[in-house]
Amino acid sequence: MMDENPGDGLDWGEPEPTEGLKAFGAVLQVFRNRAGLTQEQFAELVGYSVATVGSVEQGRHLPSVTFVNRAEEILDAFGAIRAAAKHLTRRRGLARWFQQWAQLELTAVTLYTYENRLVPGVLQTPAYARTLFEKQIPATGDDEIEALLSARVERAKLLTERPHTIYSFIIEEHVLRRLTGGPEVMKEQLDHIIEMSTRRNVDIQIMPQSREHHAGLDGPVQLLETPENQWYAYCEGQENGLLFSDSKVVSILQKRYARMRAQALSAEDSLSLLREMRGAL
Repeated sequence: MMDENPGDGLDWGEPEPTEGLKAFGAVLQVFRNRAGLTQEQFAELVGYSVATVGSVEQGRHLPSVTFVNRAEEILDAFGAIRAAAKHLTRRRGLARWFQQWAQLELTAVTLYTYENRLVPGVLQTPAYARTLFEKQIPATGDDEIEALLSARVERAKLLTERPHTIYSFIIEEHVLRRLTGGPEVMKEQLDHIIEMSTRRNVDIQIMPQSREHHAGLDGPVQLLETPENQWYAYCEGQENGLLFSDSKVVSILQKRYARMRAQALSAEDSLSLLREMRGAL
């Protein structure tokens, strides 16, 4: 699963807890207390920060599969924690076919994205994202647009909240030259991409329009590495998305992505082109 529907949120704070997340947090806290562990002690054992443990227990953070499995084993919870996790869903604003991929993103150590349709979701500004949601067909109501925006902005936090995750983006040049939302929206969007490209863990490359052929012409693709060094791939079309775990399929997509990185402009040349496009607006 890939980018939810096009768009992002305006509220940069933590989301309101859902009933499912609060119930899971309560179960986790009961078993942590039963084991006689403080949040600090449990965080060290489970391998996550104290802030993450606190957010999970408060129902403000969707736990990863790894978190759930480690918590179940550490707290010897008789299967209760895994059972509670089966009823978790992400907040409104994420397409159903994207939710599993979105959960994997939360703990990914490597995330590669090739996009030829629009700016990747985690790089979108709220104004750019809002434009996409407001122009959707069929039309979307105001409340749903706000939910979609909030989910997108929360995802965008990954780039700043996970400084040890390696992010690579390859974006088609025509995507960045399209004035989505108008000149002012695209100025802000290009400024944001330029700013993100200066982060040590973010690599942004542009696939130039002058490139007659490249390895990604079959469509958008994302690749992800988990903390256990397992790789997954995700491809998305209209109203659907496919998550691949088969090593042979993932290997093929990794090879294509590697070739695209060689075929795209270097990160330095891409940054120069981004600044040139920004200056022309």
